[in-house]
Amino acid sequence: MSRAFIFPGQGAQTIGMGQALAEAYPAARAVFEEVDAALGENLSGLIWSGDIAELTLTANAQPALMATSIAALRALETEGVLLDSAAFVAGHSLGEYSALAASGALSVADAARLLRVRGRAMQDAVPVGVGAMAAVLGLDLAAVSAVADEAAQGEVCQAANDNDPAQVVVSGHKAAVERAVEIAKARGAKRALLLPVSAPFHCALMQPAAEAMQAALAEVTLHAPRVPLVSNVRASAVSDPEEIRALLIAQVTGAVRWRESVTWMADQGVTEFWEIGAGKALSGMVKRIARGALTQNVATPQDIAALAA
Repeated sequence: MSRAFIFPGQGAQTIGMGQALAEAYPAARAVFEEVDAALGENLSGLIWSGDIAELTLTANAQPALMATSIAALRALETEGVLLDSAAFVAGHSLGEYSALAASGALSVADAARLLRVRGRAMQDAVPVGVGAMAAVLGLDLAAVSAVADEAAQGEVCQAANDNDPAQVVVSGHKAAVERAVEIAKARGAKRALLLPVSAPFHCALMQPAAEAMQAALAEVTLHAPRVPLVSNVRASAVSDPEEIRALLIAQVTGAVRWRESVTWMADQGVTEFWEIGAGKALSGMVKRIARGALTQNVATPQDIAALAA
């Protein structure tokens, strides 16, 4: 039985995430301490007892979610379930950095610093109110791509996240995304709604952030991951560090090909997907993509005790 470890993206953050892990496992607490030291601030305090609006800011949410995922993984490893038991690692958007930190391609400290840069750069790339994202439910990628093309009218409007067979997110200029919502509804979408996000991620408007990440990634040492990474941009496995570096830059403006990534892993024989860290969104997507695949959430000491047993 082959398994993949998958790591959540933005939107999964909650106040208190990872706190029980840190209290139960010294190895998990050490991850939060390492991230706090790397950023020179008490991010763990914000995660465990701060304000959700502040935690949800992109520059905070990204390193916070990575820290929570790696803490969960360290706790799992304490109980004898090792990363090397997985055939692949993959992450949704920022989760790709968690996957790389998990597999030893990036240090946890470097991942935290890169995600802080990435979060700020993505936020700063587009003035607030200029961009938007919307989820379209009930239409597939081809149909939503056609909707986005029609809605663009000279502005940016792109399919940004191909999440599962019936959920595709579009991103771009606010007016174009609003047009896409109306066109999608007219074309039979079950629902189409604007998302409460602070910037239009994974579209051409993020080019300034891609340039910031190119500069930041040039300063960082990347190793070959211990377990192959299934890349968001490519939707197949990659292990070469320089290729991974280039794909992380391309990921900022490129689509998250999550449906194809899960399908590819299932085609390689993966039958279990363990979601490491906060939330359960990826597990829900996996169930809609790879029918019959087993999903496990690894977020609490109880989850870990059950899996270790």
